[in-house]
Formats: sequence, structure tokens, C-alpha cells
Amino acid sequence: MKEQKHNFSRYQSHFIIPQIGTEGQKKLKESKVLIVGAGGLGSAVAQYLVASGVGYIGIIDPDIVELRNLQRQIIHNEDSIGMPKVISAMINLKKLNSEINILPYPEEINEKNALKIIQPYDVVVACPDNFKTRFILNDFCFKLEKPLIIGAVSEFEGHVFDVLPPHGPCYNCLFSEAEELGEPAGILSPLAGVIGAIQAVEGIKILLGIGKLLHGRMFIYNALNGFREVKFSKDPFCKICFNVKN
Repeated sequence: MKEQKHNFSRYQSHFIIPQIGTEGQKKLKESKVLIVGAGGLGSAVAQYLVASGVGYIGIIDPDIVELRNLQRQIIHNEDSIGMPKVISAMINLKKLNSEINILPYPEEINEKNALKIIQPYDVVVACPDNFKTRFILNDFCFKLEKPLIIGAVSEFEGHVFDVLPPHGPCYNCLFSEAEELGEPAGILSPLAGVIGAIQAVEGIKILLGIGKLLHGRMFIYNALNGFREVKFSKDPFCKICFNVKN
């Protein structure tokens, strides 16, 4: 009884939303989400999913916390400097919601371990800072038919869209692996929070089966100019989702 009262107090704002309610909150508690990257985007995604009561969170990132990260990676703090990002994230997320199961992976996701790591999860949220990792996630999420929520930020602009295997379009339909990537750009601090929060919203929508997903359309936010949406279709020559009939 005490636990039920505690949960009602924590999630009461969800319970009174008709599309969520007690059944939806129960689904969230039983759900498993893998967050790839514990940086700027991953900070917002992780905190909102944990606060929302998603019961099982995996976080994978090979890096340690540096002072320069704290400008936007708000899941960490000065006491975390020198600590593996996934351990720092786990410690701080447990302070937010001690009931959540958090599994840290202090490693890089790659072609050798992706299948094993992704397999247990219901949804994958892509928050890395490089194209290569997004291509790997796109490929393996299609092999395992796992929903993938992709976010990216650069300078004043960021975007979010969903990949929903086995249906295209996918990440490979939009970006070429042969594309020249150039040098990393700076990032406006709160931009990572905006895009990461939207990724978290998409994750909850997928887990609960509610709302219109960002599939075949990209949400773009430019901090200087505002919001817009771009629709896109499957590339008929895509090597990942070419054999899927939409």
C-alpha cells in the first residue's frame, strides 16, 4: 500500500492523462530502452525517461567526463570529472529515481557487440556525436526490428526522426556513408536539451503506442529561426530497407 501511494505521488501527472493512465505507466515500468551516448542528447533523454518511470535503462558510452562536457552534458557535474560517463550517469539518475534499473556499458558500440547489446531492449535512442555509430545502429536495429530514435545537434540546429523497422525510410536513405563529414562543430548548450527531450517524447510514444510518430518526417529546430518539419521517403536503392514494401 505504501509503495502504491508512493508511485501515485511520483507519477500522478501521468495517471490523469487519458492516453497514459495506470496501464500506460505500468507499460513504461516494464519497458527497456537503450540510450547510445551519455553526452548532451543522452543527458536529456536519460533524465526524462527515468523521471517518467521507464523501468529499465541501458546507457552505452566509452568516454570519461571532462570539464568541457559540462557546458551541455547536464547529467554530469564537477564531481564526475575523470569518471566514466555511464557511471556518472547511473549515479545521478539513481538520485532522480531510485526505482529504475540502470545498466551501464562503458564501451563503444560496434559491429561486434551491437547485436548482443541491442537485443534485450524495446527501443534504441541514438545520441552519439558521429555518423558511423548512427549507421551501425540503423543497420542492427533493422536486423533486430527495433525502433530507433535518431537525434543530432550542431551549432544552433538539431533534428529528430524515427526509424521503424521493418518499414523504411531509414537513416541510410538520408545520409551517405561516403559523405565527407568535416570537422566537429560547436553546440549551443540548451539546444542539446531541446532535441534530447523530443527524443524522449518519441520514445514514450513508441512504448505506449500513442500519437503520430516522426517516421518519414524530420523535426528540425533552429535556435535562431524556429521550428520546421521536412518529409522524406524511402530511397528505392537503399541497401538497408530496399526490400521492404511500405
